[in-house]
Amino acid sequence: MISSNVTRRRVRTVAAVTLTACLAAACSSTTGSSTSSGAGSSGSNGTYTIWDPYPQFDDSADWVKLLQKCGTDTGVAIKRTGYDTTDLTNKALLAAQQGNSPDVLIVDNPVVSTLADAGVLTTTEEMKVDTSAVEPNLLAAGQIDGKTYGIPIGANTLALYYNKEVLTAAGVDAAQIKDWASLTAALEKVKAAGKKGITFSAIGTEEGSFQFLPWFWGAGANLTQLDSAQGISALQLWSDWLKNGYAPNSVINNTQTTSWQEFATGQFAFAENGTWQLANAEKAGFEYGIIPIPSSSGGTAPAPTGGEFVTAPVQTDTGRYATSQKLISCLTNADNAYTTDTTLSYIAATDAVQAKQVAGNPDLKVWVEAVKAAKGRTSDNLGTKYPKISEPMWTGFQAALSGAKSPQDAFTAAQATAAAATK
Repeated sequence: MISSNVTRRRVRTVAAVTLTACLAAACSSTTGSSTSSGAGSSGSNGTYTIWDPYPQFDDSADWVKLLQKCGTDTGVAIKRTGYDTTDLTNKALLAAQQGNSPDVLIVDNPVVSTLADAGVLTTTEEMKVDTSAVEPNLLAAGQIDGKTYGIPIGANTLALYYNKEVLTAAGVDAAQIKDWASLTAALEKVKAAGKKGITFSAIGTEEGSFQFLPWFWGAGANLTQLDSAQGISALQLWSDWLKNGYAPNSVINNTQTTSWQEFATGQFAFAENGTWQLANAEKAGFEYGIIPIPSSSGGTAPAPTGGEFVTAPVQTDTGRYATSQKLISCLTNADNAYTTDTTLSYIAATDAVQAKQVAGNPDLKVWVEAVKAAKGRTSDNLGTKYPKISEPMWTGFQAALSGAKSPQDAFTAAQATAAAATK
């Protein structure tokens, strides 16, 4: 058990840090904040506080109604506050430092390792939270040194949207795209037919890293060695696409939103984007399909996971944990997870609920496959090292795509920076 005094000392070392690990478009928050039933810090005995990154939901939303129902079922009142994701992280660190953390904290998965490292969170073992049904690759985003610090509420990830009309006109069968070679050959045909190939986000932020990782991991590369032959081959792929006109130079500054806007013009064959664009895809005005992002030599590439974890911050009064555990179990049980994941356009964290999602909407099958192959950015026990690797990585691919450096030189420099930062 972590004592509150130790927690506060550790939190002081990180409370001023600005986190870059949260991907804005892969988190569910929007800018700004809204409060339901008042602002939250540790409540009275009969009131439990919950903080989440969904300020877009007010008291009339299904999510907020679920929180209140879980409170009622557990026999306590709920005081809920929704914050912007970055604001939530900073407030969670400050609250822990002051000894008034919320009872339940829902945070973007890359933030879990930062809060756990600072001593802010309890483990699922301490809280007696059952994680046995959760897909191991999704749970890994909340694990450090063999300990688990929460349970995922669901996940989103990336795949390739395609324009059926553009591919048909170019003589491309999307079902035959299984690896990088077949994808690049398809892009060549599309360009020859007078259309544009693929759009994605390679912006110099975490958003760009999020989009690069499927290609990096799909090459067999590891984040501890950016300049491996596999890592450089992924950057070479992107560089060659720009050089050959298969991807526009605009990707260098594209966010996932602006990249989607390019795809929505109907001129592009492919767009790398996430589950959160499904509603926009339905409104695009052309027929679309979705395929997994292929690995270099075939199969589905591991794409990074977005989505939140339900966690329990350390409390001075450990007697509150039993009720917090009941609230967490309520929020993440199969029936409630199905409703919440549908609301958030997430894929569930358990096989049983994933099957229920596909039964209700067969189009989600490709996303379930993508999530099953996905991995957390802080997985492989990277934890708080991840942001120190991600920034040199995006700096490197920006340098290569702009033509300032070759892929080899760009990632050699990136690896030197990352290695120095993670000693």
